[in-house]
Amino acid sequence: MGILLLVAALPASAARLAEFLPHVVASTIFPGADRIGPPQGEPPLAPVYSGSRKIGHVYLNADVTDASGYSGKPIHIVVAIDNEGVIRGIDLVEHKEPIVLIGIPQQRVVTAINSLVGAAMAPIARGEARPPQPDIVSGATVTVLVMADSVVRSAVRLIRSGRLAGGVVPSHGAAPAAVAPPPTLAPGPGEVRDWESLLGDGSVRRLNLSLGDVNDAFARSGNQAAANRPEPGEPDETFIDLYVAQVSVPTIGRSLLGDAAYQRLVGQLQPGQQAILVAGTGIYSFKGSGYVRGGIFDRIELIQDGRTLRFRDRDHTRLGDIAADGAPRLPEIALFTVPPDFGLDPVATWQIQLLVQRALSVRDKAFLPFEVSYSLPEPYLVRPAPPPAPPMAPAATAAPASSEAGAVPFDAVEEPLWQRIWRMKTLDIGITVAALLVLTGIFFFQDQLVRRPVLFNWVRKGFLLWTLLWLGWYANAQLSVVNVITFANSLLTGFKWDYFLASPLTFILWTGVAASLIFWGRGVFCGWLCPFGALQELLANVAQKLRVPQITVPWGLHERLWPIKYIIFLGLLGTSFYSVALAEQLAEVEPFKTAIILKFMREWQFALYAVVLLAAGLFIERFFCRYLCPLGAALAIPARMRTFEWLKRWQECGTPCQRCARECPVQSIHPEGNINPNECIYCMHCQELYRAEDRCPHNIQTRLKREKQISMSAVPLPGPHRGAAAGVGRGPKTIITRTGQQAAANAPPVPGS
Repeated sequence: MGILLLVAALPASAARLAEFLPHVVASTIFPGADRIGPPQGEPPLAPVYSGSRKIGHVYLNADVTDASGYSGKPIHIVVAIDNEGVIRGIDLVEHKEPIVLIGIPQQRVVTAINSLVGAAMAPIARGEARPPQPDIVSGATVTVLVMADSVVRSAVRLIRSGRLAGGVVPSHGAAPAAVAPPPTLAPGPGEVRDWESLLGDGSVRRLNLSLGDVNDAFARSGNQAAANRPEPGEPDETFIDLYVAQVSVPTIGRSLLGDAAYQRLVGQLQPGQQAILVAGTGIYSFKGSGYVRGGIFDRIELIQDGRTLRFRDRDHTRLGDIAADGAPRLPEIALFTVPPDFGLDPVATWQIQLLVQRALSVRDKAFLPFEVSYSLPEPYLVRPAPPPAPPMAPAATAAPASSEAGAVPFDAVEEPLWQRIWRMKTLDIGITVAALLVLTGIFFFQDQLVRRPVLFNWVRKGFLLWTLLWLGWYANAQLSVVNVITFANSLLTGFKWDYFLASPLTFILWTGVAASLIFWGRGVFCGWLCPFGALQELLANVAQKLRVPQITVPWGLHERLWPIKYIIFLGLLGTSFYSVALAEQLAEVEPFKTAIILKFMREWQFALYAVVLLAAGLFIERFFCRYLCPLGAALAIPARMRTFEWLKRWQECGTPCQRCARECPVQSIHPEGNINPNECIYCMHCQELYRAEDRCPHNIQTRLKREKQISMSAVPLPGPHRGAAAGVGRGPKTIITRTGQQAAANAPPVPGS
């Protein structure tokens, strides 16, 4: 629970514009520009100049709005926008999207979002125009929509805030928006809280950097000399664990400093003056040594609204411990009072920037900034009610722009992207839900269906064709082990529904598969809803029709090949805790992206790998599913929780009868007769045999025995009684005696009757 609270306390995305600016060419991202100035304000905006004239700004989308893709990681895009609010350039600088990392060329995605260049954002911010739609890239629709949405949403927010394009000018005749007074600090002495709760609501903010994080950042910075001198040690070793808090707020100050120390602090502060606590641990000191020699802390800097402050030794008080219950022992704890002339606004966002130094030689050093953003949680603030809006101008004087076709309120832009995607895919969602309901009916009424083998065969082949053609090649709704890895990591790094909901068909399928694990195990997905599995089975059926020889893997070898897929899955999951990007690349062991999402339109080595696996499946049905599929292994683990057993067996199954075991298409039936649910794809072939009176040895014996008993109960009557018994005529007749009737009644029933 403590870990989840700590994660929740972290800001969604620390401002990183300064990190990417060294790699941005002014003239490339903004035609006609010759330089980009330093970032200013919060969120940071960097002015763009042509000579001495400022022609616009550049900013990072993730500094302004959420830009999480399906990977769960922010997609970082540098956006250039001119003084009129027109987008002039877009640069995709960093992302972790699996579909683009390996698969779809990044240039195709960049070209798609570049369709936004030239779009005017001010009319969208005023609600006079609809947001522009990017070009769609097949196989990466959600990723492109998330990127474009973050660009539009961030530009609109900056314009409406007044940071860009002079703010939004209301349409002619519209009333100007009422501006709410700024919030103030809540009065009162406050309560004393423990460390975990302070972390949980953001009263204490944290910046945690490992050696690997710092080395990777220097490698991305473009400074090759610094990149060639990585910090020694293990990548997951703590470089610095930094905590910051605004202790001039009563609750936070009393909790972290203790009542006595807080009262002493209040007595020292001038009216309106603020104090900040900074604490840390790790191999890197946030204090450095400069403050000892020259009285300046050269490794940390306070930033608010583009203004910066370096603390001096006269602003600093060393603390030995943090008073809050449950607080860790931190070797460096500093209390800084902010000079009154800086004018730190306690209710506005501010940042502590940590400057990481790396020695290149005796005299030269490289520097890289990392920031932790701080804003007071809502319980510490009092927000006055906004004044009433001025009345609207008479309708006769209003310009018709607001009623033009295509005009939308700004709320439509602010609507979450996933909701818009769900509306766009209403028909696809309806078809998918209907198909899942049909499949549910197939499973619930399987006994009645398998009694009609011809009908069942058509139903199964038809559903597999739908899964391959519509669900896979058309809708690209192929589930993957990458989904499992992303979900597992999101639980550790800050779970958010938005990027799981951004792909509605995938979300619906996962919901259905999760429910089916309780009833039927993994077979619902593996045997019916996996497009690549459907492709394998349909090709295998064609191969069998063409008399392609089928290989039966010896049971001893078959059993020893099963664990391979579990080893692959555990390896991918473990790798993801070290690097999600690396795990997603290794997940190419699944040929799903190549064969289904990209329809083999890919580099030759990926296409060849998929073709080889499909070719193996012509001789060993579902070869990949049996031995290599990490997704099948991932589903088999929770499927052990299933609470129902639907597959029926006779006592003779396995001893001595082996027919089901021999005919199982994936050899999931053990020689002793029991079905291994971890390997079963729920094709129901064994259930069809279970009900077949002409193929199942148990049913054949039962039928023959019943027929024999019925025939023995038919006794011809003696001659003199024939007519009397029959009641008509004198020809030979046969009746069934009471003994025969009893024998027929005692005969074993037809199985399933």
